Amino acid sequence: IISLDILQAALYSMSHFYPIGTAGLKWGDNEHAAWLQRADIKKRSYAEQVLSKLQPLRALFDVEQYGALSQDPARYPLFVIKTRDWDSAKPYVLITGGVHGYETSGVQGALLFAETQMARYAKHFNIAVCPCVSPWGYECVQRWNAKALDPNRCFVVDSDCEECAAVMALVAALNVRQWTMHIDLHETTDSDVSEFRPAKASRDGLPLEDGSIPDGFFLMGDIDAPQPEWHRAVIDSVRQVTHIAQPDSNNQLVELDVAQEGVVMSSRVGKGKGVTNATYATTSEVYPDSKATPVTDEQCNRAQVAAVLGGLNFIIANDKAGGED
Repeated sequence: IISLDILQAALYSMSHFYPIGTAGLKWGDNEHAAWLQRADIKKRSYAEQVLSKLQPLRALFDVEQYGALSQDPARYPLFVIKTRDWDSAKPYVLITGGVHGYETSGVQGALLFAETQMARYAKHFNIAVCPCVSPWGYECVQRWNAKALDPNRCFVVDSDCEECAAVMALVAALNVRQWTMHIDLHETTDSDVSEFRPAKASRDGLPLEDGSIPDGFFLMGDIDAPQPEWHRAVIDSVRQVTHIAQPDSNNQLVELDVAQEGVVMSSRVGKGKGVTNATYATTSEVYPDSKATPVTDEQCNRAQVAAVLGGLNFIIANDKAGGED
């Protein structure tokens, strides 16, 4: 007769699907520390790739610091880029990038919009852009923050995630009664399957489930406010730059039912897309790793800009945003 202890020892000695953790057990302090040691490797520079791009924008916009990460406030200040002279007669728009820091085009696409398009749309809208919500994640190419929290699940009251709490405080300080549009710029990458989904399952003591990555761009709208015509305008704008993801054999993308071409729906609760009360809110998902239809980094950045422009142009055409062409 084999004892239960021996069976458990044999089970836990089996090869685990992630280098950190034990099958069936949530991470404790030791596992979190081991993960951070593995994750806290700077692979690119927030100062060089993000902060340096803010200085030229000060000539046209208000560039304001709204916080800093406590782990290194000097290295990780947080900035918002705002159009000047906000006018309550104009619709209010928020663009966020880098909620998941490793998703490069979310950050660089937000900056590219500010550099190339934002001034032109200032006559129609009051616009705020937070280009890099998670700078530690950007430098270390990580989905989570340094506490192994997923920022895109932590936009909640009294959030333990500093990155989210800072954005929420900014939105509150802006004191906008009704936002019109918010697009949260993201990517879905092959590393979601190779690294981040296994890490999450291991952290939470759960089995690793199969998952697929859609080949192409798609949107994750708000299930409680689907706005199909607006989403269609965003998709039509993006298809001029990159290909749109096609559903799998179950008519799904990322295990969610397709609501319309290139669009699935999920709750905004806790997500970046839910940080405001915007009438039009969605999460963009660029796919940079396509083998069937390869895309460049520049294309990925332009796809994010195209998503923003598609949303703005729809509002101008249909909601008569302020300003004249």
